[in-house]
Amino acid sequence: MDRLFERLATMVAAWAGRPGAFVMALSVVVAWGASGPLFGYSDTWQLVINTGTTIVTFLMVFLIQNAQNRDASAIQAKLDELIRAVEGARNAFIGIEHLGEAELEEIRRDIERAYGAEDAASLHTRTLERLIRRR
Repeated sequence: MDRLFERLATMVAAWAGRPGAFVMALSVVVAWGASGPLFGYSDTWQLVINTGTTIVTFLMVFLIQNAQNRDASAIQAKLDELIRAVEGARNAFIGIEHLGEAELEEIRRDIERAYGAEDAASLHTRTLERLIRRR
């Protein structure tokens, strides 16, 4: 069951991000809007679009979240492997994504302090400049 759900979530998330999905959703809304005069803008006419969009949104949240969770896990595994493989990298950073917000903030502050009293913006600017020079 899990594998079937993962395959479905991957397919739906990939499809939902394509222009065709947007065009289809826009077409449904335009057709619904155009049918308003035919149904006299009744409560039932409004209920159709409200119910339809609520159901689609509710289901899409779970499918897209599943795909994002798997992507995030894969990225974390790749980053952990890079940390492990790079000599001089701090292995203590492997798995920090499981820490709480306060612990992560403390680690971030410690890293910034390790670079001296300079402000974070200066540190980020220098880091970006070093990365650009590597090209």
